[in-house]
Amino acid sequence: MSMEADAATTSQLPLADTDINWDRLDKTKFHVIGAVLFTAQSGLLHPTAVVKTRMQVAGSESWHVRGGTSVLAQILRSDGVSGIFRGFGTSAIGSIPGRVLALTSLEVSKDIVLKHTQATRIPEASRVGLANALAGMISNLVSCVYFVPLDVICQRLMVQGLPGTAFCRGPFDVVRKVVENEGFRGLYRGFGLTAITQSPASALWWGSYAAAQHLIWSLGYKDDTGKKPSHVEMVTVQASAGMVAGACSSVITTPIDTVKTRLQVMDNYGSERPSVLKTAKILLKEDGWWGFYRGFGPRFLNMSLYGTTMIVTYELIKRLSVQSSLRSFT
Repeated sequence: MSMEADAATTSQLPLADTDINWDRLDKTKFHVIGAVLFTAQSGLLHPTAVVKTRMQVAGSESWHVRGGTSVLAQILRSDGVSGIFRGFGTSAIGSIPGRVLALTSLEVSKDIVLKHTQATRIPEASRVGLANALAGMISNLVSCVYFVPLDVICQRLMVQGLPGTAFCRGPFDVVRKVVENEGFRGLYRGFGLTAITQSPASALWWGSYAAAQHLIWSLGYKDDTGKKPSHVEMVTVQASAGMVAGACSSVITTPIDTVKTRLQVMDNYGSERPSVLKTAKILLKEDGWWGFYRGFGPRFLNMSLYGTTMIVTYELIKRLSVQSSLRSFT
């Protein structure tokens, strides 16, 4: 009863809709609406992921003389529109359970940290940023267990036909061939690199986004003034913060993503087992340090747009999923 009372009190505050906590959400509605909207968002951005992946895996003799636009044109000429959506069906359907896992762990862990730091003297912007940073790291670590094998499957479908890659008839054929050649651990190529590098990156993204948003709102709104931001203002602030976070993240993580992608999809390593060090050495030998930024343009675009659309979509899902018993208070 006290939890409902606290949620009701919180929902009456002017800035309540800018950060809706886990207790106020209808969990079923949250996951159902999230599955629909995030799938639509992924569909819009999937072509940039295909172009980025093919640029990262392509041989050194071709990638640097052809930018993202040229690679896109080549895919359209050779495979048609379906070529830029390779692996999307597998990604869209396969991502649904992973998103439930990621979003639940994100919101629950954020809620726990916020409650345990409520009595501290940490400045509010720092407290919110810290809670979101820890939640982002935990969510990424948990979801890596599910998403790394899915990435291996989808990326292998995206790069069909490129030198050094094996032809597969579909996602199940990918799984069969990987397990036959390398065992179950083959589906987890790049897991360590992903977990070690993306978890801090996720913490940085969510922490900076939450802190920046809190600071922006604190400049023009106070909970004791009664003034509430409009929906347009909320979307503008959240989209801007998401775009900046996504763009900065792409600059920092592209070299690691290039190594991870090649490690997950390339099969021309001979009899030796592929490794992070071996993959990095081959990339450095082929193209020098610039090789680590293969596909940077499409990835920068993808992550900037993803940061914007993801956070706007995510915040919209939360606003649409507020429990009906609490909605009357807002």
